[in-house]
Parts: sequence; C-alpha cells; structure tokens
Amino acid sequence: MRDNATEVTAAGIARLAGVGRAAVSNWRRRHPDFPKPVGGTETSPSFALAEVEAWLRRNGKLAEVPLRERVWQQLVGHPDGPVTALTHAGCVLLLIHDRPTVWLEIGAGSDERLAALLPDALEQVFTPRFGRPTPDRGPSRGDRDRGVHNEVDGQGSSQTSGPSHDSARVHTSATHQVPADQQPSVAQQASAAQQASTPATAVNGAPPAVNGAPPAAVNNPLTPAAAVNSSLTPPAPTGPPTPPTPTPTLHPPTSPALLPSAPLLRGVAELAAQLGARQTFEFLLGRHLDANPRQYTLTPADLAAVMADLAGPARSVLDPACGTGALLRAAAPRPDQELYGQDAAPDLAVLTALRLALHGRARVRTAVGDTLRADAHPGLRADAVLCHPPFNERNWGHDELAYDPRWEYGFPARTESELAWVQHALARLRDGGTAVLLMPPAAASRRSGRRIRADLLRRGALRAVVALPVGAAPPYNIALHLWVLRRPEQPSGQVVAQPEVLLADAGQFAGEGRGGPDWPAVRDAVLDAWHAFDRAGHLDERPGLARSLPVIDLLDDDVDLAPARHLPPPAAADGAGRLTEVRDRLGETLRLASGLTPPPARTTPTVPRWPLTTVGELARGGALVMRTGGHGGHARVPVLTDHDVLAGSPPSGTLPESDEEAVLTAPGDVVVPVLGGGSVARVIDEATAGAALGRNLVLLRPDPAALDPWFLAGFLRGTANHRRASSYASTATRLDVRRLQVPRLPLDEQRRYGARFRSLDEFERALHHASRLGEHLVRGMYDGLTDGTVAPD
Repeated sequence: MRDNATEVTAAGIARLAGVGRAAVSNWRRRHPDFPKPVGGTETSPSFALAEVEAWLRRNGKLAEVPLRERVWQQLVGHPDGPVTALTHAGCVLLLIHDRPTVWLEIGAGSDERLAALLPDALEQVFTPRFGRPTPDRGPSRGDRDRGVHNEVDGQGSSQTSGPSHDSARVHTSATHQVPADQQPSVAQQASAAQQASTPATAVNGAPPAVNGAPPAAVNNPLTPAAAVNSSLTPPAPTGPPTPPTPTPTLHPPTSPALLPSAPLLRGVAELAAQLGARQTFEFLLGRHLDANPRQYTLTPADLAAVMADLAGPARSVLDPACGTGALLRAAAPRPDQELYGQDAAPDLAVLTALRLALHGRARVRTAVGDTLRADAHPGLRADAVLCHPPFNERNWGHDELAYDPRWEYGFPARTESELAWVQHALARLRDGGTAVLLMPPAAASRRSGRRIRADLLRRGALRAVVALPVGAAPPYNIALHLWVLRRPEQPSGQVVAQPEVLLADAGQFAGEGRGGPDWPAVRDAVLDAWHAFDRAGHLDERPGLARSLPVIDLLDDDVDLAPARHLPPPAAADGAGRLTEVRDRLGETLRLASGLTPPPARTTPTVPRWPLTTVGELARGGALVMRTGGHGGHARVPVLTDHDVLAGSPPSGTLPESDEEAVLTAPGDVVVPVLGGGSVARVIDEATAGAALGRNLVLLRPDPAALDPWFLAGFLRGTANHRRASSYASTATRLDVRRLQVPRLPLDEQRRYGARFRSLDEFERALHHASRLGEHLVRGMYDGLTDGTVAPD
C-alpha cells in the first residue's frame, strides 16, 4: 500500500516546513513542479504526503520530516478519517504494549501480509483485555469501514428508546485470562475463534438468552461460569437484576479496513519504539483533541485528579459520561480493579477503552449508549462514581423516564438534567460508596430542584459542595461546583441523626491569566477540608474557605447550597494597615516610573534606509535558533504562556504531562506570541529563565556574536513590521514570525539601539506594576468601606 493514500492540507505542509500558509501558496504559484492536489476542495485542496515530502527535500525546504509530525500527518490525512486512524493506531499500540514479539513477527513483510495477520493477533490481546466476542447481527457497513464492530446487549435485545446510534449497548470486560505461556499461536487462535463464534442461528432468530447470556455462549469454554446456568430455565429473580454478560466494544478491525492504515501503523510502531506505546497514544490523542476543540468537552487532568482523590481508593469505578476517559484514568490503581464507562459517542467509547487498557492493567468495560435512557450497567454497585455530565440538557428523557426506579430522591424537572445524573450516580453505588460530580453552579440554587436537594440533605446522601475557581473546566468563565455524595448505608427514608454538610469555596485560588487555577493550592485546601470533615462529621469554620453546617440550617424555602452564600468572608486582619502598605508601594512604583520616563524624542534629520533581513533568513544563516512552544513535557516546571508575555507577568501555566521534550527558556532568548495581534516581544531575564515555552509562542535564541537580543526584540515590536508579517481571519490575527524584518547593523550599533529598547521595557514594566497596585488599592478601599473595616474619613 503506497503512502500516497495519506493526504495533507496546506496548513499541514506549513507545519512540516516551519513556514506560514502564505509561503505554501507562493510555492504553488512559483514552482511548476509543486505536487498537484489529490483531494479536498478548490479552496482547501489536499496533497499526497509522500509527494510533498519529496518536493520539500528536493528543493531544500526540509532536511527531514520529524517522525512525530509525519505520523500525525498520516493520521489526519487517513482516507477514512482521523478517528478511524487513531483507533487503528491504538489497537496496534496495545498489541505492541502487551505482545511486542507478535508485532515484530507480523510487521516483517508487506502491507498486505500485515493487514491479513493483524486481526488474529489483535484478538489475542482483546480477549483477555476486553472479553470474548459473542455472535451479533453483524456490523453495519459504516462500522465495517471504520473497522469497529458494535454489539447488541448481552440479553439478545436491542434498546428501543432514544436515537439508534445511542441505543445499542456495547461493553468491554476482562474475562478469564489465559497465562502467557499457554497462549495459542496466531493461526490456532484464529481457528479457535472462528469455530467458537459461529452461531447456530442468526441473532434475530435465536432462542431466548440463558440468564442473560447469548445462545452461543452456552457450552463456550471461555464464557464465565456465572453467566450461564446449567438449566435452560432461568431461576426466578430473588434480588437486584443481574447485569447482562458484557460483550466487547472492540472487535479486531478487518483486513480490508486495515490495509489503508498500514503505512500509518508502521510509523506508529517506530514512534512507540522512541516514546513507548502509552506515551505515543497519549501524544496522538492529545493532538487530535487539540485540533478539534469544539467537538469535545474535556475534563482537565488536574481537576480529574482532585475528583479522584475526593472519591478515595476504589476497586470498581464508574464514569457514566466517560468522554475521553480522563476521570477513569485519574483513579488510583488497585489490584483487580474494574473500570466501567459509558458514552453516547461510539468513537469516544472505543478510544477510552484503548486509552485505559494502555494506561494500566485494570479490567476495562466501556459501553456505548445514552446513559439515562439506556443504562449499560443496571446491576452495577460500584465503590466510586466519577462524572462530568453534560450541562443544561432539556432532552434527557424526562417524558420516558417518569417512573424510573433511580429517582429515589424525587423526579427531576425537565430543566434539572444534572439532578438526574446525580441520582443515577447514587443508584450505581454500593452502600457507603462515594460519587463526585462536576456540576454547574445553578444546580445548587435553582428553585425547580429544591425538593430533590432537600431530600438529598435529609437522607445524608449529599456530603459536600465545593465551589471551584473560575477557569477550572469548560465553560471557563464560570466557577463550577463539585458535589460529593455518599450512598446512605441505613434503610432508605431513615433520617441521619444530626447530619452536617461541608461547604467549601476555592475561588481565591483562581489564576490571573489563562494558565488556570493554582491547582496545588486548590488540591491541598479542598482535600484537607474534606478529609477532616469526613473523619469527624464536622469542620470548624475556616473563614473564606470552608465550614460545615447542620442540614436543618439549609432546609429553608430555597435550599440554596451555593458555598459563597454561607461562608463568612476571610478575616480582615488589619485591613487598613494592608491598604496603607499597598498605597506606599504604589507611591514608590510611581516615583520609579517617573524616573524611567524616556527623555524627549529627538527627530532625525533624515530617515535612515537600512538594509533589511527577515527572521527566517537569520535562522537559515545561523544567526539565531527558532523554536515553537510544545504540546506537553515531562519536566514539571512553570510554563510561560502567551498571556504571560502579553501581560508581562511571571510564568503561570502548565503543560500536559508527556514524554515530549519541553522547550526551556534561557537568559537572552526573545519570545514572541503569534496570536492576538499585539506588537510584543519579551526578552527572557534570569527570573524567567528555565520556564517551559507554552503554546502559541515562538522562541528566538540569537547568537550573541551576531545579534543583540534587545535590539532584536525592539525592532520586532514595530507596528508596521507586525502588519506586514500578520495574516488576518474573521476572528483572529496570526503572526508569521519568519517574515518579521530586522535591519542589518553592526553589533556596536545594535547595542546602542538595544540599550534604548531596554530602558523602554523597564519603563513599561513599572507602568504595568503601578496599574496592578492601583487596581488592588481601589478594590480594597471599596471592600473595606462597604464591609465596615475602613472608616470613611
């Protein structure tokens, strides 16, 4: 299979060559031998990656395509789409992770041989990880094209409520695991699988299931004994309904589906040899999520860790709205752990299963379907439930689910979908199990939910409400809440003696920029308050942070649980003294700024006409090194964000953890933001040195023997310079740093200009510092006057 099946857009070519899209357009016009489009549209054509790579090398535009970028371009240019490509890549990475020698055996040959042998090899991995395949009605044509087969539920009946793509229950599970030394060969496993999976009749015409097991599962040696009764007559139910026997979400992709992916899979294997299988999948999944931010609502890793710590150690964990698996991935690993997930999006359920299987050795059972309408785990009683449910849904099943047994605390109103998720989580917990849900703040105070909130309080199910800082999770402009719930161990309806509930507010740990909250501080404050309350059932007041309240104090007409309404403000210890200190610092800063005020400008008799060069030419000539901000890093250091550069503030951001090498700043580097349209360039000093370079930033490291950093930064800030090097879209402006121009001047002359630019930078920083102190003083005066801690005269 030729690599020409992988296509790349003009934006992808620009990333490969490290240039702007305008340069790619110029190459197409000026070079007759530039590769012709092979797909796409007239306004957004796509090109064969192999032809583009060859042209770039032939014309000296690129010495070698980095392996990471090559694999990524193969994935996004896959003929069946990036999700299918990512699924195939995840399957192979799981094979490499679990059975590397099998991959080496089947990978040594042609693409056709690889595609032919890979399905049987994958089945050897999927069976112990996700369970034994069972007969189904066959995948749809679209599913066959994607190489992913969806199963009907283990009881032989499909769900009828809700949309068709959400109604089919699809599970993964870990079943009987065969020791590695007893595993059959690829050929033996393929033969056994074919014999074992041949049904006597089609599913639509099959006899009734036996105790929830598919007909073909009877007499199947790999079917768990508990799933099949020796008698064909099921016994009368004596307790909670037995959950259906799980069937796999993942089936090995077919050989025809895998053949177009063969070049990608070989590249993925090569990348896994450098990074490891788990890190490679995290890199590709992270790039895919970054490239499609509007398609996915993500749970930040720091928030997921806090939620998992609040839930505590658990052997069985459920996420009924699992998304990309961030919450399940954050659960602390334990022996014999089971991770359950469900999502309405089939692609997300598959990717989550692969991600969790690569992350650890827990048994993974994921499902596809609308959780509220078609619960895939009705008999589950988990130790913990972690959930980031969809917010403000009106079509959550209000009309169909009026008599659902999960509504132990009241039937949720149509506008209270979040309270439906709360009760679903409680219904899937064992007695004494803990659930942690991310909730919109309105769910704590809407009048339509006050009766359910009151019953949750009376019966001791709701244990804590924690207000998070603004920017903790999308939507980032709202301070979301965490609800901590525990399924009561006493009989339903019995009121707990003198119950209390914890209310906490971590809003004071919000970050000033787009780097997000101070997560270590949030984690320490929230967990310390929760653990103290959980041990004693009471927490003494911590002004402005946390307190526990008797339930009776909250059972008024509104049952408003918003922490901010019940927590006293932080103690204003010597508030007037602190404001006096701020005023004194402001006076010193203003005097400093006055001393740094530039002297009167002197007009030059004639405008000099310097010879000009570009940043791109300086980089090619070796006068500077050009680097771009990364998507992750294993070094846990502060991250300099584009907001920090624009605001002149210290590093405040974080990057996702990965094995990608972070770009670290050094004194004398010049950092330029590429988004936002502002004429800004920052010279790194000793205080900022060592920080990792964030996204949307370009770092220029000049050779001190050829370029003065302050001279370079000063001329890069010219307004006319930025206008020439910027491209404009309807909602954003992007700067092509390579096109920025710099005069060719002797080093002594550069230093003369550099000294003046440096003094301007010090003046600008003093003004920014004075502005922040002034805002602090004004805000403190208003607060002091209104709360009575500051006298009006």
